[in-house]
Amino acid sequence: MSRLDQAKMLMRVKKIQGELQKMVITVEKGEGAVSVEMNGEQKLKKITIDPECIDLEDIGQLEHWLEDAIKDAIKESQQVAAEKMQPMMGALSNLGL
Repeated sequence: MSRLDQAKMLMRVKKIQGELQKMVITVEKGEGAVSVEMNGEQKLKKITIDPECIDLEDIGQLEHWLEDAIKDAIKESQQVAAEKMQPMMGALSNLGL
């Protein structure tokens, strides 16, 4: 692979990384009681809790919804990142990355 091809490939990877930074994945649990927003780089952006949907006598349920929402957001963002990077993987391995 020529240096020009390597430079083009790295530019495409950086473009995809920029797209992942801007992407927002939203996961809701507890019928909207908890909402988690995460970008395509698995960075947590926002957690929203609807106080009208929360039973203060059952904080364990809130914790469960939060845990599930965060896990699902991470999983979904990893899947999106893998899908976006898949076409590049063979070429990147040729670069030794």
